[in-house]
Amino acid sequence: MVSPVIAAVIAVVAGVVAAAIAFFAGVSYRRKTAEAKIGSAEEEAKRLINDAMKAAQQKRKEALIEAKDEAFQLKAEADKEIKERRSELSRQERRLDQKEEAMDRKTAVLEQKETDLAKRSELVEARLDEIEQIKARELDKMETIAGLTAEDAKQLLLNRLDEQLTHEKAMHIAAFETQTKDECDTMARELISQAVARCAADHSSEATVSVVPLPSDEMKGRIIGREGRNIRALETATGVDLIIDDTPEAITLSSFDPVRREVARMTLEKLISDGRIHPARIEETVEKCRRELELAMKREGEKAVMDVGVHGIHPDMVKLLGRLRYRTSYGQNVLNHSLEVAYLSGILAAELGVNVTQARRAGLLHDIGKALDHEIEGSHISIGVDIAKKYKENPAIIHAIEAHHGDVEAKTPLAFIVMAADAISAARPGARRENLESYIKRLESLEEIASGFEGVERSFAIQAGREVRIMVKPDAINDDALILLAHSISQKIEETLDYPGQIKVNVIRESRAVDYAK
Repeated sequence: MVSPVIAAVIAVVAGVVAAAIAFFAGVSYRRKTAEAKIGSAEEEAKRLINDAMKAAQQKRKEALIEAKDEAFQLKAEADKEIKERRSELSRQERRLDQKEEAMDRKTAVLEQKETDLAKRSELVEARLDEIEQIKARELDKMETIAGLTAEDAKQLLLNRLDEQLTHEKAMHIAAFETQTKDECDTMARELISQAVARCAADHSSEATVSVVPLPSDEMKGRIIGREGRNIRALETATGVDLIIDDTPEAITLSSFDPVRREVARMTLEKLISDGRIHPARIEETVEKCRRELELAMKREGEKAVMDVGVHGIHPDMVKLLGRLRYRTSYGQNVLNHSLEVAYLSGILAAELGVNVTQARRAGLLHDIGKALDHEIEGSHISIGVDIAKKYKENPAIIHAIEAHHGDVEAKTPLAFIVMAADAISAARPGARRENLESYIKRLESLEEIASGFEGVERSFAIQAGREVRIMVKPDAINDDALILLAHSISQKIEETLDYPGQIKVNVIRESRAVDYAK
């Protein structure tokens, strides 16, 4: 009987053996299975490779076929293009051949023409020589018949031609001057009418007297003072004549100097309102009024500068402008005249395309010399130029001041504008006042100047001296000399007379033929 231990060992060994057998059997089975799968996979891979190679060969055949077709098409197109280019080259060669043939024909024609021209030139030269010979023979015959040499005949013809050209030249000059004057007059009238219409100033002429109202006639006695001491003190301090007459409740102040007259007026009004009238009080009040008038003139200058719209004027020149408020020229207030000239200059400058601000500045300052012409020797133009140079004004402004009365030749549009504006302002009806004696004297001077020229029969100053009408002797003055006579008379008037505006010189030549029917 086997022991349990042995039996257990045997069982274990048998189990191990059985497990080993089972393990080797499983390994052998899996190996066979894997080998079978690997074999089928290799067969599948070979099949896929064969299929791919067959497909690639098929694609390559198709690509070769397509490439051959495309190459055939390109070759066909290239052949077609080559044929077309060959055809075009053939046509161009034919055209070139035709052009060469045409050029050859033209060259032949030109050569023939050159030959013909050479022959004709020879004929012309021969004919010219013949003509010169004939001309020389004829000239000799003419000199023999006329008794004149060729030089004498030539000089005679030139003299006649010169006379004809002089007449023609005078006629052309007269026509051109007439046309130019008409056009300039038309344009000037338009510009001046626009300027005057836009600057319709209404300034009354300044007087040489001022009237001071009184509260009562009793005040006259107080102003006169005991034994006239008050009125003498007032006249001595102000330089003004006091006219105390029968005019009720009024005293008249008379003086050619508006500044003195204004100081006297202010003094008298203050004394009347204050009531204390005696020589010491009069002198004190006069000094006070002078200082007040200086400030008032400065304010007038500042106001004028602001009204015109110019800036940068030196303060001393502004004071001088204010003094023009109390200056007159032929009865016209100089400050009002300067303002009017400034406005007119600005308007004319705007129409002509010139600097408007500069034109207004020149117009405002053109009579600045009149602020000092009573105190400094020299004309108001030279004084004004010196003032403008002293305060570093623009050279164009200085030239306009210097040329506005024609003392020097105007060279800039600005100078002409200021000159025209000054003439417009001065010649405006009612702007200036002349006495009867100077008026008659000016008219007589006009007629005397015109009658002093040779060939003048009669002369008449008309239209208040704005025109002089001259009748000439028709047998002494011809039509060509008429223009020169008018110009000479105009120059003589400009050199001799001083006048505002312009004077028209109208020269008339009249020829009459009289007969009687019987």
